Amino acid sequence: MLGREFTRRDCIWYRNADAIRQGGGMAAARKVVELSITEKDLAELQSIARSRTEPASRVERARILLHYHEDPSCYAVGREVGVTHQTVQRCLLRATTFGVMTALDDSPRPGKEREITAEARVWLVSLACQKPKELRYPHELWTTRLLAQHAREHGPKAGHMCLSRIAQGTVCKILADEEVKPHKVRYYLEKRDEDFEEKMAEVLCVYQEVAVLRADSKAKFKAHPKVAIISYDEKPGIQAISNTAADLPPVPGVHPCIARDHEYKRHGTLSLLAGIDLRTGHVHASVEDRHRSREFVAFLQKVDTAYPADTAIKIILDNHSAHVSKETKRWLGAQPDGRFTFVFIPKHGSWLNLIEGFFSKMARSVLRGIRAASKAELKQRILAYLEDLNRAPVIHKWRYKLAQPV
Repeated sequence: MLGREFTRRDCIWYRNADAIRQGGGMAAARKVVELSITEKDLAELQSIARSRTEPASRVERARILLHYHEDPSCYAVGREVGVTHQTVQRCLLRATTFGVMTALDDSPRPGKEREITAEARVWLVSLACQKPKELRYPHELWTTRLLAQHAREHGPKAGHMCLSRIAQGTVCKILADEEVKPHKVRYYLEKRDEDFEEKMAEVLCVYQEVAVLRADSKAKFKAHPKVAIISYDEKPGIQAISNTAADLPPVPGVHPCIARDHEYKRHGTLSLLAGIDLRTGHVHASVEDRHRSREFVAFLQKVDTAYPADTAIKIILDNHSAHVSKETKRWLGAQPDGRFTFVFIPKHGSWLNLIEGFFSKMARSVLRGIRAASKAELKQRILAYLEDLNRAPVIHKWRYKLAQPV
């Protein structure tokens, strides 16, 4: 060792070389850890290794397992990932013991023993499943602060002394573990029509009839040689609102959209009564101040004059009071037999009415942000939109599960 001092690394090298000579053989072969990685696990490991949102520890361990899968050398993997070979060995040991995906997570630490017992957690969760007003609180929904306060005050009385000092954050963790969110409301729809399935089937049968008539324009029915099928509904509460200051047009480089003052003036509301001929796409409509029985009868009279006298008119509509009133029934009773047939959609089944899609499109394309100086102007603009539609009618079709038997 001329020209430099004899270092500790040299001592280790000579000691290992001497051990090899004394053993009379070569160094022991490298042990390769067999990892059973499925195609699914491999794809998930690759996704985690590229992730920018996963915890750094999971990304690092995923990279270790992927590199070892390609080159089973702890030293080479350590150099590639930037960790020691002992870290690689520990990761491999966890992968062979607990599984590849489980090895990405930390082992549970012993930590401090839980002070809140399982019975106290159950009591707290059951408390969260009640409404605060049942316990004489003015609140409609729980807040975690109120829940923690109630647990501290009444928990010890219920035999859970461990809740006497419970913090708001602990309450949040317990509720999160049980997937309980008493501070949120999610709405559902109660079934209020016992004959929902039968009425839905009747509506779908009418849509099937429309599909048959549209597919074969020469089809003739013995009972009804001429049939018109109309989807009808009202859209009330269309507001006539005017600006108190002029709108400002877009200016490139200044503001990209129309600028509008926050203040406005109300002039009242209008109701749109509309029905779509499902065979031709023609829209029958009237714009009224209200939508009572007399307005509905006036709409029926308008539809009556639009079709020949020998045409049977089927109307799909909801159970609004104006549709079943005495005035409406009296007018229908004066019409020839088979002239008008009402097919009522079930209660809470407005989604079955095709005209709802038409109203949605109209609200998004015409009525959204509309400004009119008066109700007369608003009515004129709505009718102008409908006239423009009738120049090139769009046929509305029902497709959802129509092919399935009802």
